[in-house]
Amino acid sequence: MNISAISIIKFGLTFILVKTMAEKEFCDNCNQKHDCGSIYHQLGNTKGPSVVVKVVIAFLLPLVVFIFSLAAFQEIFSKTASSQRMQTVLSLVSALLVTFSCILIVRVINKRLGQVG
Repeated sequence: MNISAISIIKFGLTFILVKTMAEKEFCDNCNQKHDCGSIYHQLGNTKGPSVVVKVVIAFLLPLVVFIFSLAAFQEIFSKTASSQRMQTVLSLVSALLVTFSCILIVRVINKRLGQVG
């Protein structure tokens, strides 16, 4: 008789409970238990282009653009805005506009290069 175990993995200050199952119990309930090894072997040997550049452009570039533009607009509006609240609102809206513009430019470039449907 296999009993599921609960292990605790520590990530910084938070704890995540992970339910682990015995391999035999998991495989006994699987419809494709005979083909499992060959499927994972085929998936591991799949060749294709690296997606690192696409991931950086899709996720990190907008985040970096937003952070830097927010800092720049905060500095610009600190000299011109009359109140702290107005400075924050203007900086946030301006940074969002720059970020969305960056995203649109990347999408147009990708469409012209034929990378995005």
